[in-house]
Amino acid sequence: MKLSHFNFDLPKELLAEYPSENRDEARLMVVNRKDGTIEHKMFKDLIDYFSEGDVMVLNNTKVFPARLYGNKEKTGARIEVFLLRELNEEQRLWDVLVDPARKIRIGNKLYFGDDESLVAEVIDNTTSRGRTLRFLYDGSYEDFRKKLKELGETPLPKYIKRGVEPEDEERYQTIYAKYEGAVAAPTAGLHFSKHLLKRLEIKGARFAEVTLHVGLGTFNPVEVEDLSKHKMDSEELLIPETATQVVNEAKKNKKKVCAVGTTVMRALESSVSSERLLNAYEGWTNKFIFPPYDFSIADCMVTNFHTPKSTLLMMVSAFAGHDLIKKAYEEAVKEKYKFYSYGDAMLIL
Repeated sequence: MKLSHFNFDLPKELLAEYPSENRDEARLMVVNRKDGTIEHKMFKDLIDYFSEGDVMVLNNTKVFPARLYGNKEKTGARIEVFLLRELNEEQRLWDVLVDPARKIRIGNKLYFGDDESLVAEVIDNTTSRGRTLRFLYDGSYEDFRKKLKELGETPLPKYIKRGVEPEDEERYQTIYAKYEGAVAAPTAGLHFSKHLLKRLEIKGARFAEVTLHVGLGTFNPVEVEDLSKHKMDSEELLIPETATQVVNEAKKNKKKVCAVGTTVMRALESSVSSERLLNAYEGWTNKFIFPPYDFSIADCMVTNFHTPKSTLLMMVSAFAGHDLIKKAYEEAVKEKYKFYSYGDAMLIL
């Protein structure tokens, strides 16, 4: 399939600026692959589709406040610095994106905070917008990380034009987030409330957790018509033994295994045994899933509505079938579902 197969008209007003008032009261489109039917529900109705022994696989990564604003030495120009990943704890080296990039060269210093107590020096260019920074800070490593958190803000996606508001700190995080390392939320999981998780548990559903630290590479535009030539950025992944036991037991007992989000689906498909079971894994994945693709682990998934030509839309099309997803998305636009990070959800059975 080609990039152009994944284009569609998405009215700007359907991009969600805010989340639904209550997590589990977003809208839910239920798409059935067997009979091609589409139902319109609320997210909390998800419980009706799962029974005792079915498994929901969650991504327990935690978003850190990755967006900082600093001032360039001498000129005082305001520069946005987006923390991507820590390269060296001892030397306090980080891979970052800077904006505007044309102003930032090797050797430049950036000052953060009203008291300018945190300084960073540019030591390398990595891409057109990418830089490596060495942070200069006198305190302990713990104090340094605390300082980054204090100065950073919730990294809402750029399409959200409003400023970050206090509630974003909580709402742009799943309620089961545990391990800090993501620069974007695994957004399908944002719809789960404590109440809904408890109801699923009472019904006998089981949960398995994996950790995939979402990087910005997930959202990189695909710039080649031939999808086999697109390269995904690597993301850090941990699949613990405890998760493999829960998932593989469900598979052997012919129970549903539901991937909550494209990040979970990528994680599961990155570590499959020759018997098509899940293997424990610790490392990195750059798996890119697009049609046609034969899935091994999950047989249903929860996902948000994705933007045109995105790798996320390609994965969902591989799972549900291109024609069915096209039909579902046409319906979503017609019914004014909200798209993207703070948008509504889809359950694919």
